Order: sequence, then C-alpha cells, then structure tokens
Amino acid sequence: MNEKVKQMLPRNAVLKAKGLRDEMRLLKSGSFYKRGFEYAQTWNKTPGAAPNANTPPPAIQNNPLWDYFCSIEKGHGIWKWHHYFPIYHQHLQKFIGKPVKIVEIGIFSGGSLPMWKSYFGPQCHIYGVDIMEACKAYQSDDVSVFIGDQEDPVFWDKFIKEVGDVDIVIDDGGHTHGQMIVTLEKMLPHLRPGGVFICEDIQGLHHKFTEFVFGLASELNRIGPKSNEVFSASGFQSYCNSIHLYPFVTVIERTLQSRSNLFSLKHGTEWQPFYKQYDS
Repeated sequence: MNEKVKQMLPRNAVLKAKGLRDEMRLLKSGSFYKRGFEYAQTWNKTPGAAPNANTPPPAIQNNPLWDYFCSIEKGHGIWKWHHYFPIYHQHLQKFIGKPVKIVEIGIFSGGSLPMWKSYFGPQCHIYGVDIMEACKAYQSDDVSVFIGDQEDPVFWDKFIKEVGDVDIVIDDGGHTHGQMIVTLEKMLPHLRPGGVFICEDIQGLHHKFTEFVFGLASELNRIGPKSNEVFSASGFQSYCNSIHLYPFVTVIERTLQSRSNLFSLKHGTEWQPFYKQYDS
C-alpha cells in the first residue's frame, strides 16, 4: 500500500486493507503448494522396493537412545519408528546431563519414560500426559503423570499453572490434527529458551497439522521495517529459531536468546557494478 494512501486512511481501514492483502496472498499460495506437490510426485514414478518384514532395520551408530531401545527385551513396552532416533539425538543431545523438564504426551505402556531418564540423566524430570487413567501407574519420584484430553485447552491451562515452562515437548498422543494443533498452540509459548517441540506421527498427504505448520513457517520469512541493512524481527521470528520437517515428524526450536533485529551484513570492498541497482 502506498505510504500517502496510508496516511489518508484511518488506522482501522489500514489494518483491514492489510488483512485483505494477506488473505489474497494465502489464496494465491495454493497454486504454488499444488506446483510443489506435483513436483514431489515426479520422484514417485519409479516404485520403491516392496516392504520386506524379514529385513532388520540398520543399526544406528553413536546414538544412546537407539542403544537403550535395542537393550529392551522385556518389561514395559516401547514403540518407536526407527528413523526417529537420529532426529531425537540431533535436536535433544544438548540437554544431556542438565536439569531438563520434558513433557511426553502419550504414555501408553510406559516404556519410553525410563528411556528419557536414561538419556538425559539424573537431573531430568518427566511429565507424562495421557487420557487413560491406567497410566497413573507409571508415576514415580522422577515422573509426574497428568490425566487429561490434550485437545482440551482448559487441561493445558491447568497443566501450565502447575508445571510452568518446560524444555522439551514430545507429542506422541492421539495423533489427530485437532489434538496436535491445540497442544502446539498451548505449549509452544511455554518452552524455555532453546526449548524443543516435537510432534510425531503426522501421517498422510495434505495433513491439516502440516498446513498449520506451513502457516508458521511462512511467518519466519516476514520482512519487517528496515533501517540500512538492519531489519526489525517480528514477534514470531524473535521467539522461533527454526522449523524442521521430517517423515512423520515436525520439530520446532525456540531461540536461545530473543532476537529484535535481523542483520544483512556486508564484508569486503570490491563489488560488481551491477550491484548498485539492487542496493538502492
């Protein structure tokens, strides 16, 4: 919108015009989503190998979580996708040996609770969340169990009031898009600096939670007000450091320190003359 036009309009009219502009951009972005989706399908023209249940998964090197998982032959059940273990270790190893607060939604048979304790160490406290009352049996000195519906915002309000901010959230709960979205909306603001949010088992094309995450990712690319080569960061850019997409998994990381500006830095003295047209 032209600056002179902005000055002539009341503030409410300006905000409404911006809102309409954003709505139009959202509508237009659908064609690019379709283009990207169709481009991805070009890899599917050659069918992959047929699944073979007799082929064991490959070993994962230098991964304590995988080592723990492989050591479990009896006791409480633990069920994880093979390719999750490198993802866990990549994003969570920075918390090993620290006083970490981890929330795991979806306790099931309780097998992953001691895995996290073994991985993070004695200063770790785990907050398990499940809708099934039977999961209270897994409560201990190191594990606090909360029974409730993860799609209920009131449940999360009570949880946050009692637990406060946390370092890690792992959503392995009911796996519906409604549950995933409410859990993310309620818990993402309550990550400590450097915290990590992991949502698992996002399965199926055109998943509504994935669409929700695409909306978050778009905000990371916002261009704010500029002064020379310093750009003002939006609130979400200040809070969210990164969003990672993997098969069936989304990982969101909070910034370790809030950022107020994004800097476009230049070093060196020799520049191609055509650069000036981009530097105006």
